[in-house]
Amino acid sequence: MERSLADGRPKADAVAAVSAMPLRDQIGQLVHCGFHGYEPSEEIVRLIRERRIGGVILFARNVRDIRQVASLTAKLQRIAAEAGVPELAIAIDQEGGMLARLTEGVALMPGNMAIAAGGSPEAAFEAARVTGEELRALGITLNYAPVLDVNINPANPVIGVRSYGESPKLVGEFGVQAIRGLQLAGVAATAKHFPGHGDTDVDSHLDLPTVAHSRQRIREVELEPFRQAIAAGVDAIMTSHIVFPAFENGNVPATLSRRLLTGLLREELGFGGVIMTDCMEMKAIADHFGTVEAAVMAMEAGADCVLISHTHRLQEAAIDAIAAAVRSGRLSRERIAESAARLLAMKRRRAAAAASAAAAADADGAGMSGSAGSTAFAAHSAGDFRAPEGSDPIRRVGCREHREVARRISEASVTLVKNEGGLLPLRRERTLVISVAAAAVSEVDESVGLPVTLGQALDAEGIETEERIITLDRVAEHVRELTELAKTFAQVVVGTYNASLHRDQAALVGSLLDAGVRPVVVALRNPYDINGFPSVPAYVLTYESRPLALRSAAKVLAGALKAKGRTPVSISPDYPAGWGGGGRCSPN
Repeated sequence: MERSLADGRPKADAVAAVSAMPLRDQIGQLVHCGFHGYEPSEEIVRLIRERRIGGVILFARNVRDIRQVASLTAKLQRIAAEAGVPELAIAIDQEGGMLARLTEGVALMPGNMAIAAGGSPEAAFEAARVTGEELRALGITLNYAPVLDVNINPANPVIGVRSYGESPKLVGEFGVQAIRGLQLAGVAATAKHFPGHGDTDVDSHLDLPTVAHSRQRIREVELEPFRQAIAAGVDAIMTSHIVFPAFENGNVPATLSRRLLTGLLREELGFGGVIMTDCMEMKAIADHFGTVEAAVMAMEAGADCVLISHTHRLQEAAIDAIAAAVRSGRLSRERIAESAARLLAMKRRRAAAAASAAAAADADGAGMSGSAGSTAFAAHSAGDFRAPEGSDPIRRVGCREHREVARRISEASVTLVKNEGGLLPLRRERTLVISVAAAAVSEVDESVGLPVTLGQALDAEGIETEERIITLDRVAEHVRELTELAKTFAQVVVGTYNASLHRDQAALVGSLLDAGVRPVVVALRNPYDINGFPSVPAYVLTYESRPLALRSAAKVLAGALKAKGRTPVSISPDYPAGWGGGGRCSPN
């Protein structure tokens, strides 16, 4: 079982060993950079060879297929080894659900809110273990997950279903299991976004949010999951670009606040692991402080690792600025060595965990699935877990056993909120399906083009459909046309996508209701959608619109699957957290 890293500064001998490294190598370890392309770009190669960077960040722009990713990570590590640079941390955002950079060829797990809707912390462990095993097989050693933000603001434009829910205790409980699953597989976990991004109505990719609550409230709500993560031994914690006036004077976000990073996180909460910034090119930082100057400010505040995801010029300039700050005395050499020691220790821990898992695989044979996953959870909780992998790890990526884990978790998540008049299950009649297409609703979204529609998923369950798919920005112009069409069908299903934040969808559902149509609404991402059309007779939650979620929802709509999920957030006074758990839908 992981133990807490809450032991303050790195050990003196570790710092001394790092201090013997050239200063440029130490500084390089503190910066993680992204690049463009499916092969190592000239820019990233120079950053590794000349600037000695410690990590590389992968995005969807770097992913063509899983074998290409495995080849890419191997090339990056070879470039580092040939240059005498320590093993790179190769990082990715693979939260699951709607926030994932790897979507094809892997066993993509449901997102956090879907997992929590299923009600089993064990599912969070299994999902993370499988994700970690697959990432490690592809050469990825650091995951910017799990999200530990407590989502209590329905208007939050960037967290939402990325959170486990609105209960600090529940978020912490599920988050701890995700941390254990990832780190057991040899992948460093990153709890984010400290001290909490759940109660904002501004996306920090676009501007600088403020959370104006008192210290007591923040300690009781936002900080609780992070306390649990620290006690569980999480490798890294990512900072948020959010202003917390209760802790810091002026317009200074957490990422740049010494009172929050050193005073609160390091000293009060006792976190001894890696403090990592969110991307320093986000507008909350870039527009208000400047990426380059903010990189130095973050180090002064107590951050160990600075993320600069996109622009080569800024990446080089930030590294140079940190070096200049050391030469001027603004940053001490000891401060640099401490951070480099933490980062190198994190890499060693996860390499050892991966080696242990590989050794167990050689001894025990094939990997786990099904009931074996439950056995693994119990064994790990007792402190003696071993996670086997196949002799050729990449062959396990996206394997049937892993996909079965994802299917079980997804099917457990579907939540029946409302079913007046017995509209569900659907009758075996021709059905109109109106789907609002998934879209990038925040700057963090990337891969939203989906190969399966709700109508296709219903067709596979024996419900003949005619489907109309409309984009998020063109709903209003189709309201009249779709309302007239819906009048000609005995059954109508509407798939909404963040309707609570995009009001034209409420106008569409309202128009159908006014015309006497009684639609079944399926919220394909945001559970709060029903607040725009509270009189809708039937309402189902999927928490995401990935193909697996659509297939799970279709099984519930067709009556082939019992709706077991319970919403982890309060949708409204009529539908509090924990609502759902409906039995098999009864026909008229």
